Amino acid sequence: MDTKLSEKYIDMLYMEHHVSKKHPPMSIHDRAAQFAPFAALTGHGESIEETSKEHTESVLMDEMNEIFYESE
Repeated sequence: MDTKLSEKYIDMLYMEHHVSKKHPPMSIHDRAAQFAPFAALTGHGESIEETSKEHTESVLMDEMNEIFYESE
């Protein structure tokens, strides 16, 4: 870590933790839910899989055409 940066913020290490007077503390369950995994790209995996299948089929067809036309 940059020494200038650490010197600049060293006082923050010793600050008291802020507790809001306005908002009640969040439950452990609710805090955990904030960090739970979620599907940000819903359907992305399926789309990649479909594209892969289409590409594989295309490559196989090209290879079959090469074999067919070479044998003529």
